[in-house]
Amino acid sequence: MTQHSPHDPASRTGAQIMCEALVREGVEVMFGIPGGAIMPFYHAMWEYRDRLRHVLCRHEQGAGHAAEGYARASGRVGVCVATSGPGATNLVTPIADAFMDSTPMVILTGQVGSHLLGTDAFQETDFTGITIPITKHSYLVTDAAELPRVFREAFYLASSGRRGPVVIDVTKDAQQARVIPDWEPEMELPGYAPRADGESRSIAQAARLLTNAQRPLIMAGNGVIMSGAHGALLALAERTGTPVVTTLHGLGAFPDDHPLALGMPGMHGWVHANRAIQECDVLVNVGGRFDDRVTGKASTFAPRARVIHIDIDPSEIGKLIPVTVGIVGDARRVLEAMTRLIPERRHDAWVAHIREMQATHQPRQAYMRRPDTSALMPHDVFDGLNAALHARGPYRVVTDVGQHQMWTAQLLDWRRPRTLITSGGAGTMGFAVPAALGAAIAAPDETIWVVVGDGGFQMTNQEIATIRQEGITNIKIAVVNNGYLGMVRQWQELFEQRRYSGTPLSGPDFAKLAEAYGAMGLTVTHAGQVDDAIDTAYATPDVVVIDFRVEREVNVFPMVPQGKSIGEMITDQPAA
Repeated sequence: MTQHSPHDPASRTGAQIMCEALVREGVEVMFGIPGGAIMPFYHAMWEYRDRLRHVLCRHEQGAGHAAEGYARASGRVGVCVATSGPGATNLVTPIADAFMDSTPMVILTGQVGSHLLGTDAFQETDFTGITIPITKHSYLVTDAAELPRVFREAFYLASSGRRGPVVIDVTKDAQQARVIPDWEPEMELPGYAPRADGESRSIAQAARLLTNAQRPLIMAGNGVIMSGAHGALLALAERTGTPVVTTLHGLGAFPDDHPLALGMPGMHGWVHANRAIQECDVLVNVGGRFDDRVTGKASTFAPRARVIHIDIDPSEIGKLIPVTVGIVGDARRVLEAMTRLIPERRHDAWVAHIREMQATHQPRQAYMRRPDTSALMPHDVFDGLNAALHARGPYRVVTDVGQHQMWTAQLLDWRRPRTLITSGGAGTMGFAVPAALGAAIAAPDETIWVVVGDGGFQMTNQEIATIRQEGITNIKIAVVNNGYLGMVRQWQELFEQRRYSGTPLSGPDFAKLAEAYGAMGLTVTHAGQVDDAIDTAYATPDVVVIDFRVEREVNVFPMVPQGKSIGEMITDQPAA
């Protein structure tokens, strides 16, 4: 590494180069916590404080989830920052979460001086080694001259192909060294060439299959939203008369109020959606992974179907479900190309058959609103929230993980992409509150509703302090409080003879906790109080936490037991 005089006007410290590189990549905000090994970067950041907003989170895990929430809400690359050792390792969970859910992120971490690497120095951890399995790439930078190239590559990797997290771990001496930066570096990414357009022969074959299908079905996943393909999906579905199911991460890719919309399939999906999968003769999976929560027992999934799988990641095609046609490409471009090759078709009898199944099973799955004087059911909360969302203007909903997550997916109407932000692949409790922080910054003119259980809320609610410090007022938090780790308790009830081992959960008065943070806190115990509480939240120009104290032992139905076919659903509470 060539050192340059501090008096050379063209030279910059590595830390200054890092800041300048972020500006050049269009970064406007990052989430982080300073510490010893990353201090030179924070020192340089002061010079860029008018161009780079730094949000000081209360825990590095919160910073990582906030970057995820920002990325998911905006479609841009989220950025988080931490120091070496425990600061960096606290980011492992959000990095793994982003990797599973294909969320574009760049993670900046400080590292001990290069001369100390491998010596077990204070707060030294092999962070690149730790994160290799859960990132698209992990860089260790020991030479400041490499920083412009590394940053260019990292942002390109994070935002292209199948999106995901990229780590840049920079030694302290590389941050401090002065070099003359080369801002036109050539990227060095041998073998990395994401394909966007899809192979024309495969697209034509898929178009023929869909044209000749009698019982076609489209399954829309996260890739539809990531590629901005919702318009192309709508066009294909309407042109071919093909009904559409949407995975958890696909919710909003196809409007729930459309005549061809069937809702969510899978473990907690609707009976008619799952049976449509089992009866269809052509299944088009657009941007979904065929994960086990969708397929159930893989060998029994879609047994009558010829499968078309469209995905930007070639490794996903044929990985879990055999396919007739695999198309590697961007969802929007592939769907547009397919639509041009297919004549207009209708499948009225097939759609009517699915609606008959829906009419048979949906009433048993409907959660009826209770009288105002009754105890509070979770479904009362979602009934009130759903009505408010569609009457009150633009919104996003950020959920945590558990029963409330599935009720949110089932019981709210999803009509626009990027309105649901949730942890799907990793299923990370504690995701919601910090992710909402990032979403609120990405969408400052929208109301950000957090739906979280009492378990997940107690993991990361300290980020309310961050929200308050940042002056963010568009976040409203609905705690679905049943005094249990609810989803685990449900399994214990149904399959483990009600052995509630490790699931009963106590907690503080959440309304008072909110007030301690300087937010408004409300407590709701009866169905008749739900609408008033939601109205108050909307009328309050600040953070509001509503503690919905719901019936403790209410289950999410329908459900597919572990290891069973999606055709083997439990549709309601078994008889005692």
